[in-house]
Amino acid sequence: MAKNAKSISEIVRELAEPIADELGCWVWDVEYVKEGTRKILRITIDSEEGIDINMCEQLHRTIDPLLDEADPIDEPYYLEVCSPGVERELRTQVHIDACEGWDVEVKLYAPLNGAKLFRGVLLESGENGEVRIDANGKTLEFERSAVAKINTVFEF
Repeated sequence: MAKNAKSISEIVRELAEPIADELGCWVWDVEYVKEGTRKILRITIDSEEGIDINMCEQLHRTIDPLLDEADPIDEPYYLEVCSPGVERELRTQVHIDACEGWDVEVKLYAPLNGAKLFRGVLLESGENGEVRIDANGKTLEFERSAVAKINTVFEF
């Protein structure tokens, strides 16, 4: 029986969250994507102290047999457990809320005043979910539907 990507993500999140909680972290994101010819089930975890390879490996080993038992995916795939990294895509409102005060780049679908890329400090969202940033002391606000992508940025 074929299952859509949304239901796969929901099922996997439900399986992964208790494991992540036991490890002292949380599930940042779950994606089921095609990259090239490969199908990848990617579970991204995070914690206040950051994530190391041991936490990723532990979650991978623990969830693997649970995924085999639940069988949410009816085709071959690769399981990947990872950290979101310091530069991460903010795909959901939860991600945006979690990263208030961080430096971000906001990419728009269409140019605004001749630009599609804006950089600044992520502020609290507007009343209707608008993305707001402080760009050198000036508050810029973008309708969520106009935003193609938001990424955190880190100066190395």
